[in-house]
Amino acid sequence: MQIIPELETGGAEQGTVDVAIAIKRLGWNSIVVSNGGAKVADLVRGNVTHMELPVHSKNPFVIWRNTSRLEHLIKAHNVDVVHVRSRAPGWSAFLAARRTGRPLVTTFHGTYNENGRLKRLYNSVMTRGDRVIAISDFIADHVREQFGIDDSRLITIRRGIDLRRFNPGAVTAQRIIQLSSSWRLPDGAPVVMLPGRLTRWKGQLVMIDALKELERDDAVVLMVGDEQGRFDYRDELDARIRNLGLGDRVRIIDDCRDMPAAYMMADVVVSASTDPEAFGRVPVEGQAMGRPVVATRHGGAKETVSDGITGWLVHPGDPKALAWGIRQALDLPNGKRAEMAEAARIWVEERFAVDRMCEQTLDVYRSLVADL
Repeated sequence: MQIIPELETGGAEQGTVDVAIAIKRLGWNSIVVSNGGAKVADLVRGNVTHMELPVHSKNPFVIWRNTSRLEHLIKAHNVDVVHVRSRAPGWSAFLAARRTGRPLVTTFHGTYNENGRLKRLYNSVMTRGDRVIAISDFIADHVREQFGIDDSRLITIRRGIDLRRFNPGAVTAQRIIQLSSSWRLPDGAPVVMLPGRLTRWKGQLVMIDALKELERDDAVVLMVGDEQGRFDYRDELDARIRNLGLGDRVRIIDDCRDMPAAYMMADVVVSASTDPEAFGRVPVEGQAMGRPVVATRHGGAKETVSDGITGWLVHPGDPKALAWGIRQALDLPNGKRAEMAEAARIWVEERFAVDRMCEQTLDVYRSLVADL
């Protein structure tokens, strides 16, 4: 049984779905508990059982009631392993697992702020698993430093992407033409793409300033991501674009349902996050599609990009450094571009395939069941 607050978009949510379907394919009983969301449909298509509970709530009374609800589900479905992926349902899952004698797995999907002893106690539930999974070495180091967890319980399992979906050979010309037309891209213009929701730490403002530093009037920037209610930030981005006179060279795309085709239109894929990414799917997806990537040199990007071989790492929050990296990618001769594309695809296949992530997670489950 996997437990996650909600099943909307995001790396934790996609990982939950991927593992749930992998469990089902083995013939095991696969259950996901959440407050619902768009990705429930993916579970239904994979014949995975979904149970809707208010596990997204941080209300102490709801958390307490969820403990009994989860305990009932564990017993009713004869659950062998409980896997929780967030703090909000973490305490309910921890107590329910202990009451029923089931092993608990927790996954750290990010770093947590600690403002006082109460917040530290709240965060600490994610260290109480019989196995604790970190989604990158960066996160594993954070867990060790902040919580002093024993390495015998801590394991790094990096996120994986579906290489069948993110495959250049699987994207038809029609899909690319359709997107290019709907986004009104000028013919022959070099395309710099920054995917990611519109939030300040994803670095969209740095990207806009870097375009000004790039000193190439032909390049077009596509910032692909939903504003998710951050209307003031969207207004700030629009104002910066106008003030720098870049209105004809920057497109903000609110939504894209075909990211593999979108990546195929890019001459360079950028991850400009000013705060460290716990893992960062964008550089991995870009490399899987054979695109040169430029990412900021901190957090998960230091593990997902081979600097100078599959892309470039640059100083965070520095428009000049970001412009330098983009320039390296745009100026690649065709032969070098092809070599980098091949190296990037191999790099991702060997380290970040979803099948690898699922198998490593299932191995954790198997080890715990064997100990029962």
